Amino acid sequence: MDKLSFLDGIAHIAVFVSLLLALFLLTVKTENKLANRLFAWFIIFSAIDFTGLFTYSFPQKYADLELIRSTICLLEMPLIYLYVLAVCYNDFRLKWKHLVYTLPFVVMNLVLVPRFYSQSGIAKEQFIAHFNQMPEVYFFQILIEIQYWFYIISIFLVLKKYRKIYLENYTNPGYSTYKWLFQMNCVFAVMHSITASKNLLRYTASRDVFLWGNVLMVCAALVVICWFVMKALNHPELFRGINSNIALTKDLLPRESVVAPEKVNDLDEVTSSKILALKKYMTEKEPYLDPSLTIQELSNQINIPVRDLSVLINHHMDQHFFDFVNEYRIQKAMNILKDQSKSQLTVLEILYEVGFNSKSSFNTSFKKYTNLTPTAYRNASS
Repeated sequence: MDKLSFLDGIAHIAVFVSLLLALFLLTVKTENKLANRLFAWFIIFSAIDFTGLFTYSFPQKYADLELIRSTICLLEMPLIYLYVLAVCYNDFRLKWKHLVYTLPFVVMNLVLVPRFYSQSGIAKEQFIAHFNQMPEVYFFQILIEIQYWFYIISIFLVLKKYRKIYLENYTNPGYSTYKWLFQMNCVFAVMHSITASKNLLRYTASRDVFLWGNVLMVCAALVVICWFVMKALNHPELFRGINSNIALTKDLLPRESVVAPEKVNDLDEVTSSKILALKKYMTEKEPYLDPSLTIQELSNQINIPVRDLSVLINHHMDQHFFDFVNEYRIQKAMNILKDQSKSQLTVLEILYEVGFNSKSSFNTSFKKYTNLTPTAYRNASS
């Protein structure tokens, strides 16, 4: 089998698997249908992009469709960006303004109008025959690079804000969303670097090397798509979003009323009493045993406005709500692990009992506070 046939076979497999997974995402029952649909359309457009590696050529009368297919990759990263927003924020909805993300795709096709779309059949044949040497193609490559890295950076910024809001207002399952989306974006950055390097081979290396670069790219893309989708389907907690209207504590602080110097001590006493009351409530009522506890729910329980509670914990106590709650969970887990009468309980049973719902997050938090794994701590305490 020659390289072209091998590449054609791999490309057909990639397209088939991509479309199969996209169909599954579009039909599977889930709470976050919008995120699934956005990801499914990303996979569909990626599959259309892969068809460019088929040895089969478009008939001349469909040359326009071939150029549209070539530029459809400009819609892929906008879909991923919208997908990240849909996963991170449970109140995210598509709006007409989001059509602005299609602008690079529209601009590129408008650039192709004078010397391709508006031309006759022979002129189009010449254009496609010398496609790699056309100025429009250089513009296309530059546009792709600018657009891709713009979205990579934008997604990292979205995740940075999401992480801060989550740590200040939530505990447990949603933090895995940040970790997974962060990994996904890192993989996209690496994949695009490979693709960009492969595209350079078109101009600097032999045709054989370029073909093998295409094979490597498609194989890697197939593995990555399968990994993304399987991880999403096997971890439904990744689709728990946060409310985009929640403000960061640092944004709340400037609105705090300015305190006169002579009232600073009074403010400290008030703040200290609130902190003591909060700690007493956490110890006696143990609200942290609820694995889905949020700062809004705790605010309702202790009758303190959520805005004041957020400032109290995140600013005055200098702790994220995430760490504040998990510290109580770890303390209770430590007491259980030291209790010889409860030695029959497994680590898995203990983590569920104290409010965690993930073994990995429990182990990470436990080691953060004790520098030991739960099992090692139990053995050291016996």
